[in-house]
Amino acid sequence: MAPSAMPESSQSPLLEDTVAGAVDHKGLPAKRSTSCGWSSSYFIIGTGVAERAAYYGVEVNLVNYLTGPLGESTAMAAKNVNTWYGVTTLLPLIGAFVADSYLGRYRTVVIASLLYVLALGLLAMSATLSTHNSLDCRHTQKTMSSSSPSQLQVILFFLSLYLITVAEGGHKPCLQAFGADQFDGEDPKERKAKSSYFNWLNFSLSSGLSVSLLILTYVQDKLGWVLGFGIPCIMLVVALLLFLAGTSTYRYIVKGEENNAFGRISKVFVEAARNWRLSPSSEKAIEEGVQGTLSHQCSPKFK
Repeated sequence: MAPSAMPESSQSPLLEDTVAGAVDHKGLPAKRSTSCGWSSSYFIIGTGVAERAAYYGVEVNLVNYLTGPLGESTAMAAKNVNTWYGVTTLLPLIGAFVADSYLGRYRTVVIASLLYVLALGLLAMSATLSTHNSLDCRHTQKTMSSSSPSQLQVILFFLSLYLITVAEGGHKPCLQAFGADQFDGEDPKERKAKSSYFNWLNFSLSSGLSVSLLILTYVQDKLGWVLGFGIPCIMLVVALLLFLAGTSTYRYIVKGEENNAFGRISKVFVEAARNWRLSPSSEKAIEEGVQGTLSHQCSPKFK
């Protein structure tokens, strides 16, 4: 009896050190000692601050850019901003679905960050076209209050603007959830730390918004739009590098053996269509069959 009890006592510390349902960057079971929740969350919170500052650096002063260098009326500028903001608000639903069903949160954040950097780079490039147009107008001594934007500038601006929307749709829902994945909800200490994580995250994101309101808007109004859009691009590069720097400390949640979300949703509509014209007796038979099936099921993922 003694030899058989020895392996159990020697393995229990190893089992307690692992996090159920999570792996590290090498695909091995994640350990609490090497993948601490807070050490990973520092990278994620820093990434979130830089991303929020970059996003609001574009969003808060967008109407002024549309009515200024692009020469739109106030009504048209407000319409374009509201349309863009509405699409940006809805796309995180799709981004979260793609992350949960296909890519995973880590890959989605990385891809969205790369797209973010590309979009902000194109946005800064479109602002340089506005600068060149105004310089050409001065050299030719035209008597116009402002130079009209070129077609290339307008296309490049709106292309970059909606690339930001797509990037935001993947970045926003996944980064915060990925940070929550770094804490084990089954562990009392880490469950308490998760609540503290969300408090610090919200505080940090609000700080990023304050940076945009106080600094970036001043730069855009006083120093020019090229620098005003270039700084958010640099912020996103820093955010991406910071996020990648924490790769070895992250915990990655392992997906269960569930079906694709589209498959589950489509099954609901298929079953609804089949049961549309069923008689009451048939419905009762189906209900009894379902109850009988559920009574014999003991799958752990439903517990």
